[in-house]
Amino acid sequence: MLNIQSFCLGPLQTNAYLLTGEDPEHVVIIDPGMNPGALIKRIEHLKVDAILLTHAHFDHMGGVEEIRKLKGCPVYLHDMESDWLMNPKLNGSQNWPQVTSPLTTEPAEYSLDEGQKLELIGHTFSVYHTPGHSPGSVSFLCGNDLFSGDVLFKMGVGRTDLYGGRERDLMDSIQNKLFTFPDEVKVYPGHGQRTTIGYERANNPYVR
Repeated sequence: MLNIQSFCLGPLQTNAYLLTGEDPEHVVIIDPGMNPGALIKRIEHLKVDAILLTHAHFDHMGGVEEIRKLKGCPVYLHDMESDWLMNPKLNGSQNWPQVTSPLTTEPAEYSLDEGQKLELIGHTFSVYHTPGHSPGSVSFLCGNDLFSGDVLFKMGVGRTDLYGGRERDLMDSIQNKLFTFPDEVKVYPGHGQRTTIGYERANNPYVR
């Protein structure tokens, strides 16, 4: 069974997820955002096997460098955003001076792509390329748990007015990938509350 603990981090209230399997000493982190102090305290005595990024916007990668240096763990990111971690203009931190100073970090150790399966903490994470909010956005499905980043929210969808965003791609990602999953799949988004595929398919007003 996958154990999921969430942390609401930084000024944009980004959801970071701490995942454990059978061995409680080994964890995976999805989207360690800005001001990750609470998350860092929680993993103080744990082995971080991987950091998985749904995409490389600053509010989702703001804690990467601190945690990677502390734990020596690899980072996974889609190739289409491989240079975003090093570029404040691409990751958006340069454009939000009221929120953060420009953020940079070293490149990801591993690339992600459509159809990839990651074997981590005794579980299989299937990678779905779900562009639209950003060109390299991915979603991770582990059993009936879906980590959707900023693609699908409870009664909402990701914005498409940032660099590389495209509304048509976002709708295609949601309708032709995420909405093909069973109703009972639980959705853990990059911001806001958890939901389910069935609820969003029936009620989300932004998906046409």
